[in-house]
Amino acid sequence: MEIQPWWFMIAPYEGESISHFLGRFRRENELTPSALGKVTGLSNAIARWEKFRFNPPPSLEQLKKLSACCEADPCGIVQVEVAILQTMFPSAPMKMTPIRLCSACYGEKPYHHMKWQYKDIYRCDRHQLKLLSECPNCKARFKFPALWVDSLCHRCFTPFTEMKHNQY
Repeated sequence: MEIQPWWFMIAPYEGESISHFLGRFRRENELTPSALGKVTGLSNAIARWEKFRFNPPPSLEQLKKLSACCEADPCGIVQVEVAILQTMFPSAPMKMTPIRLCSACYGEKPYHHMKWQYKDIYRCDRHQLKLLSECPNCKARFKFPALWVDSLCHRCFTPFTEMKHNQY
C-alpha cells in the first residue's frame, strides 16, 4: 500500500495574487518552488507564476492539477476550486515589476492583492493612497510576493505595515 502525502491547507484571501498564495502554501508545507512543481507536475509553471510570468497563460489542465479538489482526488494538492484559482491570476493588463503594495491594506489583511499589479492602478481604491513600489526607507524594490516571509523589507527590515506613513 502506497502512503499518500498530506498537506496543510490554507484558504486563499479574496483578491490574493497567485504569487503570494503559492508562497504561503509552500511555507506552510515546507516546500521549495521546485518541490511543489514536482508534486503537481507543474515545475516550470509554478516558478513562472510566482514571478508573475503568465506567458503562456495557465491552462485549465494546469489549474486542475494544482487544484486537485475533487472526490476523485481526496489527497489533492492545494484543494482550492479551479474557479477560485482563476481569480488569483490577472484579469487585466498587468506589470510584472515593480511589485506594488498598499501598506494600509496590508496592515488590515497581510497579503498581496493581484489588482495592485494592474497597469492602470496607481492608487489603492480603498485608502486612496499611492501604491508603493519600493521601501520608503532604503529604496529597495519589493521582492515577489511569494518571498514575503516576514512582511518586512528584505534590506532594512522595515515592516510593510509601517510604510503607510510614506504613502500619499
